[in-house]
Amino acid sequence: MLEIKQTIIVEGKYDKIKLKSVTNANIIATNGFRIYNDVKKRELIKQIAEKTGVIILTDSDNAGRKIRNFVKSCCLDNKNNIEIINAYVPKINGVEKRKKNKDNGENILGVEGIEKEIIIKTLERFAKNPGDIKDGKEREITKTDFYLDGLSGGKDSAKKRADLCRRLDICDMSVNSLLECVNILLDYEEYKKLAGEINDVFTV
Repeated sequence: MLEIKQTIIVEGKYDKIKLKSVTNANIIATNGFRIYNDVKKRELIKQIAEKTGVIILTDSDNAGRKIRNFVKSCCLDNKNNIEIINAYVPKINGVEKRKKNKDNGENILGVEGIEKEIIIKTLERFAKNPGDIKDGKEREITKTDFYLDGLSGGKDSAKKRADLCRRLDICDMSVNSLLECVNILLDYEEYKKLAGEINDVFTV
């Protein structure tokens, strides 16, 4: 069982059950979009975020991204010193067994449908103490780096970002989320190596 000090925020009860099988962390489910109208649940998440920090692990579809952003805004609530870690499972096509006869929209597996080994790998990659990742000496990857390396503001930027996501085995995401993710997973030299390889592909 993974020892994780932060509270993990997931979408539903089945996600919570999956996470409970791999970690002893405190886990809270938003109950999907119900969090939008559940004042008590939002207050609970805010209080816990202040005490333990949170890891937000939602599905890789559009609904998951909306819930992630909403939870993040609830946690911050004009406070910038709260530890919020965004963890991302890979974008894998499929449908959970219990949803076989339902409309699954984008046909992307949710957290509950992802194999345990992938969940463990995801948490091991993202659920680190930020102090262990950045000690103030490493060169941070910035939006300017993304622009200069053609990952934003260019003709093929979206395709290059998609390629970077594929190489990192993470779902597609916005520029800002990807930048945050890259700073967690890679140091500057690793990033530059990958950016160079991607640009080589697009210049052939």
